[in-house]
Amino acid sequence: MKRILLLVISILFFTGLWADENNISLTLIPPGKITNKVDLDIRGGIINKSDQQRTFEVSIYWGREKRNALLYESSVTVPAGKSETVKIVVPTKQRLGKHKVILKVTDGNRTYRKTKDIEVVESDIRSIQQISGAWAGIYHWSEIEGKHWNKDIKKMTDEQWKELVRSMHKVEMDMIVIQEVFRNEQYVGKHNTTVDSYAGKAFYPSELYPGRMDITAEDPIEAILSEADRLGMNVLVGVGIFAWFDFTPESLEWHKRVAEELWDMYGHHESFYAFYVSEESGGGLDNWEQQPDMRKKRKADIVNFFKEFKSYCNSFAPGKPIMLATNSFEVPNGMDTYPALLEYLDILCPFGFARMPAGDLTGKEAADMLQEACNKAKSHLWFDLEAFLFNPDNSLYPRPIEEIIHDLNLFSNFEKILCYQFPGVFNDPDMSIRVGEERTIDLFNGYMKYLKELKAKAKNK
Repeated sequence: MKRILLLVISILFFTGLWADENNISLTLIPPGKITNKVDLDIRGGIINKSDQQRTFEVSIYWGREKRNALLYESSVTVPAGKSETVKIVVPTKQRLGKHKVILKVTDGNRTYRKTKDIEVVESDIRSIQQISGAWAGIYHWSEIEGKHWNKDIKKMTDEQWKELVRSMHKVEMDMIVIQEVFRNEQYVGKHNTTVDSYAGKAFYPSELYPGRMDITAEDPIEAILSEADRLGMNVLVGVGIFAWFDFTPESLEWHKRVAEELWDMYGHHESFYAFYVSEESGGGLDNWEQQPDMRKKRKADIVNFFKEFKSYCNSFAPGKPIMLATNSFEVPNGMDTYPALLEYLDILCPFGFARMPAGDLTGKEAADMLQEACNKAKSHLWFDLEAFLFNPDNSLYPRPIEEIIHDLNLFSNFEKILCYQFPGVFNDPDMSIRVGEERTIDLFNGYMKYLKELKAKAKNK
């Protein structure tokens, strides 16, 4: 009898009739702490890995599994081998405090639940005026810019990457953006690289390409994700670099393969929050092409890239957001393309508002223009705050805390503020290794002081 039971369980498992908990996901955009001026985008992902069509009963609750707390309820039919995303947008004006969002999925055999914490604070503005996360480049792409920390970051072990995650958590930077998972210093229109000839080097044990970056850590991606799991943090995994600013069909195919491998290797981590496309873009979306026909082509490429990439990623990671960081320059030149792009881009996270070129919009004007475009597309606009400044030799150094606080208070529309970057710019004095110069410790301590003052101010309201 016992053998028969084990056989039945094996059949259910391998045919997919016994749902795997990893085939159910819950994503909140934005996660963590938000103000009551921000609507919450709630997404449930369901994958049907069986060989037959299946129907799932799906419910989403606010705080508790009671009828009066029900936000969404539906039967969702998913074809064999396919996936489905359920999505609702919830106003938070009257939902102050700390809560749980609960996703309940019943497959006919078992019931699965996913929960996520959310905190809603009262405010007159959209921004919580603090840094909610940061980029964490495994090794800076430019030896000149990373002059003061590349030699240190190269030495970091897997355990020290976990230390860095804990340091970020200490100052509530609970979102980690991994800058890139491959290094390949090529630029769009200036290379002949193909998917098959790609010679970039990986920061993780990839089976797609043999090249490996010369760093001490064996798998910093795994180290970051596993520690983020433990601390309830979120990680946006950088898919790139194929080539900077490259959104051509060849780049798209490369990104599909890498994204799928990353999901196969690391998708079981609860902290795997989103795919971040590392290639970046100019704010005008034409990537500074001089010829009108090439500008038009670049804009068509970027829209097609995200249309196809989002669809592909949703097939195996439904509900997971896609994020791109652009600069904030020449935004008006891209307004003929942003509406189409934002239809397929969940999060736009631009940077550079504090150093707008002469003759361009002000940083505030560019932010307002992008916010309006995102509102119309029902996409999300976050802020990549630059926590560094340039030395005369173009190496980076920590920006004074007063300037960072100025930006946190100047831009009130962003629902999430991340910064570039943590390693080499911020340093927790309790870490076993200092990555970068001594001023990085001053910035960490200065930001921690600001955070305490912000909390005290909110408590006394």
